[in-house]
Amino acid sequence: MSEEIPITRGKRRVRSFQGPVLRTDDQVPGTTTDQRLLDSRGPTDWVHTDPWRVMRIQTEFVEGFGTLAELGPAISVFGSARTAPDHWSYAAAVELGRQLAQSGFTVITGGGPGIMEAANKGAAEAGGRSVGLGIELPFEQGLNDYVNLGINFRYFFARKTMFVKYAQGFVVLPGGFGTFDELFEALTLVQTRKVTSFPVVLFGSHYWQGLVDWIRDSVLDYGCISEPDAQLMQVTDDVDEAVAIMRASRDPR
Repeated sequence: MSEEIPITRGKRRVRSFQGPVLRTDDQVPGTTTDQRLLDSRGPTDWVHTDPWRVMRIQTEFVEGFGTLAELGPAISVFGSARTAPDHWSYAAAVELGRQLAQSGFTVITGGGPGIMEAANKGAAEAGGRSVGLGIELPFEQGLNDYVNLGINFRYFFARKTMFVKYAQGFVVLPGGFGTFDELFEALTLVQTRKVTSFPVVLFGSHYWQGLVDWIRDSVLDYGCISEPDAQLMQVTDDVDEAVAIMRASRDPR
């Protein structure tokens, strides 16, 4: 709604409210929101503007929360999409998914190939709930065949929220930049107490030990983190141990 309001020296200016937004003078649009909505002859570039993106982002959060709210205890499993089925870590991820499902956990992955597919496969074949949170990427399309509950996201930050919000722990197998991003996101949230502390297990000591040593010998030594921060990760090569750590966090004595 627009109205004229008086200003000094007898001049008048136009003030227009668009929802919570105030516009005056040359910022007042020549048409109303309803008019632009109902005008089928108008331009279509509005579907690509930032305010419309906010609605898409909101939709992703609502869809994610609504779909995952009743998962129950869940573990997020991360690792490379490039891992071949004949690699040792693929077999380990299958067994990990199977044991997690048999322990009553939902298994959450990024829904793609490689390690993600393997963990979903183990969970699905054990009769468990196998969740895939996919992401729109130019080189990765669709969810793997072992996902029995899946959501595809446009935005990484919406997807990452779901990984953390609905998981009680993370198991991280060998992976690349995306895996590192998810790992350090989780560690940061635990360190800063933005989330309730939960276990982070690095699976594959010969892959992760160099990173763990660097964190202790350089990052901790420089004073960039504290001693408790350096202990937020646990390293193992044993699927049984990884699952036991997750069960202990769910069922503390």
